[in-house]
Amino acid sequence: MGVEEEWRSKAGPWARATLPDGQELDVVVTSRHRSRDGAWWYECEAILPARHEAADGATKPTGAPTPISVQAERITPIPGEDYSTLPTEGAVAGRQWVLQKTHQYSEDSPSRRLHRRDCWQARDSHTCITTEQAMLLCADQKVAICDVCRPDRALRC
Repeated sequence: MGVEEEWRSKAGPWARATLPDGQELDVVVTSRHRSRDGAWWYECEAILPARHEAADGATKPTGAPTPISVQAERITPIPGEDYSTLPTEGAVAGRQWVLQKTHQYSEDSPSRRLHRRDCWQARDSHTCITTEQAMLLCADQKVAICDVCRPDRALRC
């Protein structure tokens, strides 16, 4: 194995990124990130051409890692690469459900309503929660279920 192949095998995992102009580029994936709006992004390093100047003034072409962010839909896994150890970042990673505070009209009425994260009904004061938390709350009679997005169907409560 040559120096370049050895370096490439240690730098992974690699994936194929489709750039905004449609070009494809192999990139090193460094982490996954879920933004506040729930979209997944991959933080990557594109190895782009660069010039290296030695102490004696001689120059040669080389590759330099350049950080880029790529939408998850524009990343294609490369067979044989292991993505299981990638760090997942973001305050809302894994939180696909919304628990909304509601006005309680009577002592018996629910004070919270469960929604899917992308439900347009989930406004005002709410908290993002995990699937496990949502499943527990779905079974709780003190929590109302949104009749627009129907999280109970997805959670199978």
